[in-house]
Amino acid sequence: MLTAKELSYRQSETFSLEDINLHIPEGEIVSLIGPNGSGKSTFLRVISRLLSPDEGEVILDGQQIVQMDTKDVAKTLAMLPQMQDHQLDLTVGELVEFGRHPHRNRSGRFSAEDREVTEWALEVTHMKPFRNRLLNSLSGGERQRAWIAMAVAQRPKVLLLDEPTTYLDIAHQLEVMELVKELNATFGMTVVMVLHDINQAARYSDRLVVLKDGCIRFDGIPQCVLCKDMFQSIFEIDADIFTKNGMCFFTPTKLRRDEVYATGRRKEGAIG
Repeated sequence: MLTAKELSYRQSETFSLEDINLHIPEGEIVSLIGPNGSGKSTFLRVISRLLSPDEGEVILDGQQIVQMDTKDVAKTLAMLPQMQDHQLDLTVGELVEFGRHPHRNRSGRFSAEDREVTEWALEVTHMKPFRNRLLNSLSGGERQRAWIAMAVAQRPKVLLLDEPTTYLDIAHQLEVMELVKELNATFGMTVVMVLHDINQAARYSDRLVVLKDGCIRFDGIPQCVLCKDMFQSIFEIDADIFTKNGMCFFTPTKLRRDEVYATGRRKEGAIG
């Protein structure tokens, strides 16, 4: 469904994505995890065609994404960035309707199917009561759910989410993650998302991809990726790892960064 082949992107003299190879099959939920500045969000922007790679290629549904028509890309792939313009003079309903733009016919008219999908997107994201509210009148969590509703309204095959639970309290975080799982299970939607909550990533993902310094360091099922070596080499912490009902989770036990600060080898300049 989505493949990165020998992908490189040079953001600055201090940071780049280097020679990334990653295949994401149809119907899989993949979470990108890693420390701040590891390149997670940058990678998501490259595979969504928001950024152009310096080398390599991205294959979407069997086609090179750079050669696809913009509208066809939008029908296949929806991307929700980490930061959105919350000052738009739009109601929630108007914002969600924008998600149907790639599916409209030449006349640009809003069809019965468009209305039905818009209603569905508002309902599954619990945003129906906010339909007529302006975006700038909403709380951070409410705005995030409105943008997720717009992305869902595209009814894409692939959904890319950059930190989708940002600004949400714990209950709403779980609502969003359950929604992601439902979209995957019910509609076969392939999901690639950046998450900082590793326990959530392990619980809701089929696969974890760990980035550091612009490279993929670990890639596999949560039960294999969540290991002491990963936490020590990637996050520079010791961690206790547990399994319950087939699901992995961890608790940090010790920070191992004293030598990192002493040698000054921390890297800056990456996004994500």
